[in-house]
Amino acid sequence: MCRLFAMSSVTPVSPMVAMQAMDVMREGHDGSGVGLFLRDLGGPFEEIKDAPILSGIFTDKGLKRLDAFMMDIGFMTKYKITIKVPKSRPPDIPKRDVYLIRAYEYPEEWEDLSWEMLQERLLNIRLQLRAMGEEKGDMIVYSFWPDVIMLKEIGDPMTIANYLKLDRKELQARVIMAQGRQNTNYAIDLYACHPFFIQGYATMTNGENTAFTPIKEFLLSRNFEGYTGYQSDSEVFTHILHYTANTLGLGIKAYKHIITPLQDDDLAAHPDALLLKHLKQSCRRLIIDGPNCVIGCLPDHSLFMVQDRKKLRPGVVGGRPGRYAFSSEICGLDAAIPDRDRQKDFQPMHLDTVIVGPERQEVSICTQTDPLPLPL
Repeated sequence: MCRLFAMSSVTPVSPMVAMQAMDVMREGHDGSGVGLFLRDLGGPFEEIKDAPILSGIFTDKGLKRLDAFMMDIGFMTKYKITIKVPKSRPPDIPKRDVYLIRAYEYPEEWEDLSWEMLQERLLNIRLQLRAMGEEKGDMIVYSFWPDVIMLKEIGDPMTIANYLKLDRKELQARVIMAQGRQNTNYAIDLYACHPFFIQGYATMTNGENTAFTPIKEFLLSRNFEGYTGYQSDSEVFTHILHYTANTLGLGIKAYKHIITPLQDDDLAAHPDALLLKHLKQSCRRLIIDGPNCVIGCLPDHSLFMVQDRKKLRPGVVGGRPGRYAFSSEICGLDAAIPDRDRQKDFQPMHLDTVIVGPERQEVSICTQTDPLPLPL
């Protein structure tokens, strides 16, 4: 199993909080890698929320290719964090030249574009850069999006955090998601490391998605260029979330009805039975098969957690107004928010969706037996 941790805080916090939570849950992951997602950034990024940020790992040659490509299409650097690593490195961490976090100014000719068109172009650039890197082996590109930073690396989470000096003051966020992975693949591919991200939506999963193939085939048939990659069977959870919101126009409370629809008897008794029957039938190939615990983040900075019907992967939510966390284990919560009321900790079951909204003042719990809100 992997271990998951996510936090939503009114004030920006260091990613070291998540790394420390990973460290106390180390018996649940084997130290083979870590993925980190930061959003609603603080520090120097606070004043440039609209600037797209490129996150990735580059060789020196790859960095030169990146610079030439970005200048050619009109992007100029606005702010950057270049993590040049010490000469002496832990033995389990691969040799890298540069970990790059760079915010850009949009090209002048993009100034009047709609947000929908900007989303499309930013996605296209990320995919182009990923393809360039895969061709030459000199770039690994995780994200290119405003107010988002992603870091992924092979090795023990705390060792990586100390090696990359993730406690630096310019690297803070109000939303943090982290996964300490257990290597269940024959070879480690950093593109298979959670969290995954597409156009404002992010998820990470502890579990195994045995329905991966039909889901992947359905998503590929949508002819959307962002539904690609799939080095991990869990990446489809992010794409289903994106499809639910962007194509179907449905909210997070409908997401659970798509990935784990009610059984027929329960469906017949639901106040929105007709709608849910149509949804179950039309999205049948998106039904997951677990066990899976999924934690995700929405464009409005809400965090959520869901379980599938098997409920065989741990997950708990707790905190206090202004700061909440989602964790695979209670000890992760204890490390991150020791001053909470533990009696209010909640472990969602297979019908539940747990949400902490962007105000970060409370935990909301909805179940699939509830009437769906309008608008969806």
